[in-house]
Amino acid sequence: MTMIGWLQIILFCVITVALTKPLGWYMTRVFNGERTFLSPVLRPIEAGIYRFSGVDEKREQHWLTYTVAMLLFHVGGFLIIYGVMRLQAVLPFNPAGQSAVAADLSFNTAISFITNTNWQNYGGESTLSYLVQMLGLTHQNFLSAATGIALAVALIRGFSRASARTVGNFWVDVTRCSLYVMLPIGIVYTLFLVWQGIPQTLGDYVEATTLEGAKQTIAVGPVASQVAIKMLGTNGGGFFNANAAHPFENPTALSNFIQMLSIFVLGAALTNVFGRMVGNERQGWPILSVMGVLFVAGVVITYWAEANGTSTLHALGLTGGNMEGKEVRFGIIASSLFAVITTAASCGAVNAMHDSFTALGGMIPLINMQLGEIIVGGVGAGLYGMLLFVVLAIFVAGLMVGRTPEYVGKKIEAREVKMAMLAILVLPLMYLGWTAVGVVYPAAVASMANAGPHGFTEVLYAFTSATGNNGSAFAGLTGNTFFYNLTLASAMFVGRFFMIIPAMAIAGSLAAKKSIPPSAGTLPTTGGLFVGLVVGVILIIGGLTFFPALALGPTVEHLAMNAGQIF
Repeated sequence: MTMIGWLQIILFCVITVALTKPLGWYMTRVFNGERTFLSPVLRPIEAGIYRFSGVDEKREQHWLTYTVAMLLFHVGGFLIIYGVMRLQAVLPFNPAGQSAVAADLSFNTAISFITNTNWQNYGGESTLSYLVQMLGLTHQNFLSAATGIALAVALIRGFSRASARTVGNFWVDVTRCSLYVMLPIGIVYTLFLVWQGIPQTLGDYVEATTLEGAKQTIAVGPVASQVAIKMLGTNGGGFFNANAAHPFENPTALSNFIQMLSIFVLGAALTNVFGRMVGNERQGWPILSVMGVLFVAGVVITYWAEANGTSTLHALGLTGGNMEGKEVRFGIIASSLFAVITTAASCGAVNAMHDSFTALGGMIPLINMQLGEIIVGGVGAGLYGMLLFVVLAIFVAGLMVGRTPEYVGKKIEAREVKMAMLAILVLPLMYLGWTAVGVVYPAAVASMANAGPHGFTEVLYAFTSATGNNGSAFAGLTGNTFFYNLTLASAMFVGRFFMIIPAMAIAGSLAAKKSIPPSAGTLPTTGGLFVGLVVGVILIIGGLTFFPALALGPTVEHLAMNAGQIF
């Protein structure tokens, strides 16, 4: 652990917080339909989209209509991705002559990208054509991210409105998010990445001659545009199999730092959007503080574990920390920070192999996902996931003082608490249930490259990542099998939509309620007491689900590795 390492962590946190307020101000204006500096250029395009699609932008939707529209939208996205993958061999922009993708892998990938998971049971450069990467994957990176933000805004409207039957218009929210937020930033970001050395071309793969005289094929393609939106939209799906560890996806220390920032900025800014839209900007900062406390704790533990290594490594004469599976150009600190950021934010991009982390260092990314990825989380998804825990924390506080719980002027009653618990409990049901099957079903056990606690952790990590819509892998597990393609797809689907539907039900319920003024018995929700309460509720509820699993996986592995055993 070095001073430079700590300075990188501090610099990242400072810049993220500094960008929260201006981005929150801009996004609030976008979703309120107010004029922005981009309106002269983009407003005619927005209006044209509504006319072409038959959308009345002034007509809002009931929460159920909003949710159904979202689900139908994703059915269309699924059909597009599945179709282009199955027809890949006869479609254009296929310079490497990639064949059609197998049905089960196409199904898994289509579910993966419409759920903002971007789990990849394939190597991008060896499996997919340019057209599939652009039309199938990059376009869905925009839309799935915009959907998450739109849903978060709809839930915020539930808190901010009184005696209302509507929570917005899904088609309008997705259009505005894509046009005014994702696309402008994505264009500038893409140009920056091209400047850093990332390819952006539709030309053929490059043939090179090595120093030994051998021929080498170097895969290129429209990489920068996909990397930009995969980071900004917390999607995570790499153009190349090595993801952000590949020099064509992440060539420099500067590109690595900007990619980490881009994973967090929109999710952090949404906390400011929440405060502004409920009429009290101060309400957003405690939510960001809860995220910050959990994030910093995870970074400190991971950095400490990787920088100190293990007794096993020391016995082999390998001092100076654990560099296995890490890029030399990034080192321990940038790899540790990236790992915590990507699993806290539901991104899934990786610049190091989590499977090669120490057991304790690998445990933190796993915990981040098992908490529901609410530490900033996926764009939009992190905020509405965090608000579910806020609802439960307010309910607990109400029980302690014997009063009806209230939050930002809304009573939190049985319906909201039941919906919040339903959304939260469905996650461990999926990742623990499928893990139990995966470690006993012979076809699934055959995919495990390691035995013992480490092999168990690989399976647990895979289903946790899929259920949390993260997409990163612990590696060491052969995922491209019929069993894993189908089960991981089911985990991704349930983890995304079975959490969204209860959250939207809460939005509708809250929007219909009257606003009530604060009283002497109202719990203050802008101070340290509230932050501590929410952190405690998150850890208690999360602990009930992840500690039993960790006891069998990375915790045991950590103890064993430091006793000199290698799994």
